[in-house]
Amino acid sequence: MRRFLPDGFTLSLIATVLLASFLPCRGAAAQVFEVLTDAAIALLFFLHGAKLSRDAVVAGMTNWRLHLTVLASTFVLFPLLGLLLKPVLSPLVSPDLYLGILFLCTLPSTVQSSIAFTSIARGNVPAAIVSASASSLLGIFITPLLVGLVIAGTGQGSLSWHSVGVIVLQLFVPFVAGQVAQRWIGGWVRRHAALLTYVDRGSILLVVYTAFSAAVLQGLWHQLPLPILAGLIVANIVLLAVALLVTRYGARALGFGTEDEITIVFCGSKKSLASGVPMAKVLFAGHPLGLIVLPIMLFHQVQLMTCAVLARRYAMRKESDVVGARLARDR
Repeated sequence: MRRFLPDGFTLSLIATVLLASFLPCRGAAAQVFEVLTDAAIALLFFLHGAKLSRDAVVAGMTNWRLHLTVLASTFVLFPLLGLLLKPVLSPLVSPDLYLGILFLCTLPSTVQSSIAFTSIARGNVPAAIVSASASSLLGIFITPLLVGLVIAGTGQGSLSWHSVGVIVLQLFVPFVAGQVAQRWIGGWVRRHAALLTYVDRGSILLVVYTAFSAAVLQGLWHQLPLPILAGLIVANIVLLAVALLVTRYGARALGFGTEDEITIVFCGSKKSLASGVPMAKVLFAGHPLGLIVLPIMLFHQVQLMTCAVLARRYAMRKESDVVGARLARDR
């Protein structure tokens, strides 16, 4: 049952939301937290740039069909699902929460967990490194454009090019700086991978605290009754289930082998909390940010629990296939 229990980071997110609910930051303290958050996010993407090995990128780039499939799932399939499922799912939640779901659908894939689950399931790890990293990097440009289309379609505002510029400055520029500095610090960063994890999670917790502090001061919990919260969880489960089914059987229909199928499933069905939270902070400055971020936080936990079970099942299937092949050969 341990795999169904929340991990340490999820418990930290819950504790952060509770802290923001009872002790929200305001005034000068809120301004200090804003500066700390921006600095932590910039450091996070700098370390991502320093960690990404060029050799791994070159090794995985040859499988271009797989990478296009993952990118299509991330930036085409998910937004379409968000729009097509809206008549079914939107009655379960409030308009602001469904805007958060649509934003979730435009986000890039995760990096660390996509690679980790692909490895556990014994998939194509080099291809997963390239696909997840490319998705994260391209999402800096693609996600704001998709958000602009989605917001225009819902009539809930518009996207300014200034917002795109802020995201590029805050995320892409530090990433490029990290790539440039990789020659000197890349080895050290890869040897101290825990540092990236702490910065990753710390930056998310800072953004969540500031976002929920502002939302609580605006009356968040009066706008979020328990039935609406339950409806949001159901909407996230439905969205992930459809994405997993489409990526799994779509990979088979396109003729991919088992290892590539595993990579497509885990890289093409996941969404990045690390990229989504800072992007939401910029793109939805005029919206109730807590309600925009909440769907991403819940989807994060749902995808971790579901993919942990799925990765183990893939690994067990591969082990049984290997044993079966050995028995057949011995006969």
